[in-house]
Amino acid sequence: MKASSPTLPHRDARIPETFLPDFCNIRIVFIIIVITELLAFILALAPQGQAQGRWSDLGLISLFMQWVALSCTTLMCALRTRLNRLGNGGAGVASFGLILLVTAALSEAAYLIGSHTGLSYVQTPDWHQAFLLRNLLISAIVGAVILRYFYVQHQTRRNSAAEAQARFQALQARIRPHFIFNSLNTIASLTRSQPGLAEELIEDLADLFRVNLSNNTSVSTLEEELALSRRYLKIEKFRLGERLRLRWRLDEVPMDATLPSLLIQPLLENAIYHGIEPLVEGGEILVRGSCRDGRIVIDISNPIPTAPPQGRRHSNHMALENIRERLALHFGPDGTLATSERDGQFQATLSFPCQRRDHENPDH
Repeated sequence: MKASSPTLPHRDARIPETFLPDFCNIRIVFIIIVITELLAFILALAPQGQAQGRWSDLGLISLFMQWVALSCTTLMCALRTRLNRLGNGGAGVASFGLILLVTAALSEAAYLIGSHTGLSYVQTPDWHQAFLLRNLLISAIVGAVILRYFYVQHQTRRNSAAEAQARFQALQARIRPHFIFNSLNTIASLTRSQPGLAEELIEDLADLFRVNLSNNTSVSTLEEELALSRRYLKIEKFRLGERLRLRWRLDEVPMDATLPSLLIQPLLENAIYHGIEPLVEGGEILVRGSCRDGRIVIDISNPIPTAPPQGRRHSNHMALENIRERLALHFGPDGTLATSERDGQFQATLSFPCQRRDHENPDH
């Protein structure tokens, strides 16, 4: 017995350990700067008085608030690993405390700077205490709202990921190859006359079953997908004989590119079931691949009968929609499946981003 092929790895789609975003990310930093500046405008416009005085204060308010915001962001970036170890509750409390601590420290620093530079309102009685309490109250309210927003966003992402995982697994489970019964009949006819070949075909069929019935959200490389597809075609080639002819043109495609498992094999099965099998003379399936501008394109073309049976046409539509949904769940709008018919040929074109396994899951 030959050794079975290793189980295909599954995609690591982990959500961050806590609800806190990556404060080292430039996009998050930019959002914080914009929100802080908008809040500075609101605080500058809020007090009643002359408009000239408000605008003169805007620069100082904006400077102080950006100072606090960027200091908190820098500390949370540096402490991200430790905060993630605390879990959602601990990270939330620690982050809230950190915001208040930074606000208090920088408020004291701002007061000392104002005292030494001779700002008039710093000399006002009780200004120091009012300044500190006002800043702490504003930071507490804004910090609590922002942390709550991050938590809700995190929960939404988790729920969406769980829903997508369940939907993806349901779509995987709906893949029911039409060739199973034909293959079993073929293998049964070989058990006495050619037991060695029958055993080999059983192992190939077992590999297909294992991937098809996998409970993981499986992601494989293009090399693994093609190896699995060739096992399937080996079974069909024995069944159909000279009616099935194959041509491969995949020299320009990176074999370590990742894609959802069982994506190419159903298209080949579709080509045989709807194209080769109904034709008495059979036909040729051409598989071409290319990689351009960071995208992989796989074309599978096959001849089609002039008037396919209605039942086969309907099942063809269902199979293609299944593949489109699985592409969308994995790649989003960047993964597409286009089909066309021209000059008696049916062509299915897969297009998706070229993602390497080490880029997708760098921790493994």
